[in-house]
Amino acid sequence: MTVGELQEALGLRAVVPADPERVVTGGYAGDLLSRVMAHAKSGDAWVTIMTNRNVVAVAMLTDVAAVIFAEGTEPDADAVAAAEARGINLLASEQPAFAVCKALGARL
Repeated sequence: MTVGELQEALGLRAVVPADPERVVTGGYAGDLLSRVMAHAKSGDAWVTIMTNRNVVAVAMLTDVAAVIFAEGTEPDADAVAAAEARGINLLASEQPAFAVCKALGARL
């Protein structure tokens, strides 16, 4: 499934649609950035409520396919600018993190 297909299937809003053709191969949920760095895998869709620029740095380090901001959280302006500059897909959902993860898991 591509990031674009995931966006459509889960009803996500594209905040930064850097590479909608990027393939999503798994998922990871977490807000403790050190844990995400240790456990997220290349190609994952990462579900979080963290919204600062550090999220983009961790997304780059782990090579996740996309970051999904759950629960109506929105990345701050610095995070959006960093994602645009580095080609990181950022998506957003009003749904609770659990619901996003459940929907993601059902489609992978």
